[in-house]
Amino acid sequence: MSDTIGVESRSGLAVITLNRPDAYNAFDLKMIGELAGILVRMALDPDLVGIAVTGQGKVFCAGGDLRWLSGYRGEPDAAFHELASRYHQAIVEIRRMPKPVVAAINGLAAGGGFSMALACDFRIMEESAVLKQGYTSNGLSIDGGGTYSLPRMVGLARAMEIAAFDRIIPAEKALSWGLVTEVVSDGKSVDRALEFLEELRKMPLTSFAASKKLMIDSFDTPFEVTLEKERDALSQCAIHPNGREGVAAFLEKRKPLYNR
Repeated sequence: MSDTIGVESRSGLAVITLNRPDAYNAFDLKMIGELAGILVRMALDPDLVGIAVTGQGKVFCAGGDLRWLSGYRGEPDAAFHELASRYHQAIVEIRRMPKPVVAAINGLAAGGGFSMALACDFRIMEESAVLKQGYTSNGLSIDGGGTYSLPRMVGLARAMEIAAFDRIIPAEKALSWGLVTEVVSDGKSVDRALEFLEELRKMPLTSFAASKKLMIDSFDTPFEVTLEKERDALSQCAIHPNGREGVAAFLEKRKPLYNR
């Protein structure tokens, strides 16, 4: 078991806890590599329905560990290149995860922690937590898919403002800007994330997985190709037991029972 990543299973749901509280849950090469490996295994676990990601203590994640980076043997570009490569593997696993992933933002999410939260499908944020892109204040550029996710969530103009000024974004502003899904009382983000996943597990998860992939791919796919992908995915969903159940329930005017 990893000493930097905690994993708790709860009846088909998993809670991943970033566990370096003394370093504000910032990730070094070891921690982010372990996270990527855990996500790969979870993607292939047929018994796992959904995932919540949170941080140990009072911080969600402060991003890359600058102390680790400063102690790297070699030039700074090599250090950042190696850490970003492993970090980006974890981000891709979240984006391509065929199951819903909810960020339970229990405190500061900054830098790579900010981008990681944006990569998740949903974000539950505690009322005293804050977001901060963090990179540009340290003379760095945004990574972790932040330049992909941010303008698509808030629009290009606001994304440029966030990048240029790097102001702290409190929970209510994050909600009004569309950066988070819900704001909850302090200490309740994980519980609400699990409730959220329990609600989702009543829905056809195969449909969610197909729709998630189509939406992510649509940003890089011509319209006509997207239509073809939609047609193929629709056909595959229709022959899946969830699709058959959904159509039958509609015709029989009853509540569907999915994911059996």
